[in-house]
Amino acid sequence: MNPDEVRVRIAPSPTGYFHVGTARTAIYNWLFARKHGGKFFLRIEDTDRERSKKEYIDIILDGLRWMGTEWDDDIVYQSEHIGSYSKYADKLLEEGKAYKCFITPEELNRERQKALDEKRPFTYFRKYRDASQEVIKKLTDEGKPFTIRLKLPIEGEAIIDDIVYGKVRRSYDDLGDPIILRSDRTPIYNFAVVCDDHNMGITHVIRGNDHITNTFYQSEIYRVLGWDLPKFAHLPLILRPDKSKVSKRKGDKGVTDYQSEGYLSEAFVNYLALVGWSPKDDREIMTREEMLDVFSLEGINPNNAIFDVEKLTWMNGEYIREIDSNELIIYVRPFLIESGITTKYWIETNWHWMIRVIDALKPRCKLLTEFVEQIGYFFSGDFDYQPKGVRKHFAKGNPAELLKGLLERYENSSRWDKDSLEKELREIADKNDVKPAKVIHPTRLAVSGTTAGPGLFDILELVGRDEVIKRLKRAVKYIEAGDFPEPEGN
Repeated sequence: MNPDEVRVRIAPSPTGYFHVGTARTAIYNWLFARKHGGKFFLRIEDTDRERSKKEYIDIILDGLRWMGTEWDDDIVYQSEHIGSYSKYADKLLEEGKAYKCFITPEELNRERQKALDEKRPFTYFRKYRDASQEVIKKLTDEGKPFTIRLKLPIEGEAIIDDIVYGKVRRSYDDLGDPIILRSDRTPIYNFAVVCDDHNMGITHVIRGNDHITNTFYQSEIYRVLGWDLPKFAHLPLILRPDKSKVSKRKGDKGVTDYQSEGYLSEAFVNYLALVGWSPKDDREIMTREEMLDVFSLEGINPNNAIFDVEKLTWMNGEYIREIDSNELIIYVRPFLIESGITTKYWIETNWHWMIRVIDALKPRCKLLTEFVEQIGYFFSGDFDYQPKGVRKHFAKGNPAELLKGLLERYENSSRWDKDSLEKELREIADKNDVKPAKVIHPTRLAVSGTTAGPGLFDILELVGRDEVIKRLKRAVKYIEAGDFPEPEGN
């Protein structure tokens, strides 16, 4: 390993969905590594055999790939070297820096309950810390199960020097003597993390501030093992608008949910990077290159940050409007195909027409899925008319006569471009002594089934002469039948 190389990691447990907090941690680690020409590693902490599942690993990998924060080198799976930690614990035992503890879970529970009854914090009481070698040998020989605990100082304070929070202190009396190896010889989380980070040459540990207590224990493990301490940077938590923690149980989404709901990875990464970090110049829309240029751990705000879905959606809309439609089709295409609106082959053989449709729709779309919701009438005239629009534009006045007049014009027109289409419509309005809106609104409803959307004459041009005429005739027949929906509430 290059001693001057920045080496960072994320170490998710595959026991649930890919949390936005973990995603932001990945983004910050990735930005930091790339900015400094270092490496970004992925370690899957899968030693919890009951809760760890391959499907969750796949979700993590898919999310990282989608965000464009791919890792360097091979993935490290903690479970593949679960037996390697005990040698370090045994070394600490031999050096007198750790000890065997024969306290049973029942004893610990009794002491915890006693502390609760006496309304005082529970502190591990170090029963076997200073037991004689004879006592330890006797209990060992008898086959009594034991854990291995680390000997921490009894007096004074543990101090960690954090890049975001500065010096953070904790009394050794509050920390107690932590277990590092269970009775089945498997490592406790904090011990495994230190051994893994040391063996991977991790130089900076960038993670959520809910790990600060862990960092006190981990720093002490580094110290007693005689290993160089990495630099720590703890990130503020991401909270919901009500200041509670982001949680799947409360309906909060995982990273892959945002992908499937039509967010662009570029917008998602841009927004999430700004949840707790600022470039210090009020910029909001930033490319990865721009973020790489100004990102620093010192720019992270220590205060907990709010995840605002509305702000993310706004930003996604800004990205959609800025993307060239030729590229945007590639993002929209999977959603159109999955919905059954069209096929990959049809899109590829009508690419230029698709560009024009995407151009027409993208000012109105903030999500890729909104293209699916709004694009249907460009492909098919088999739609229901919006009831509110029917009552307003089909059921009043003389829309059937206006549409018949427009039909005749469009059937006999020698040109089919939006300027000519608008000219013909306005002439119908003049001929019938009505405002153009009296013709525009029923025409829009007839051709699209809705009262909102892109410019009417863009729609007419793109739908095409034969289909527009067919739809106008359908609308005239519908209006003349007079079977209009009842107002809501009746």
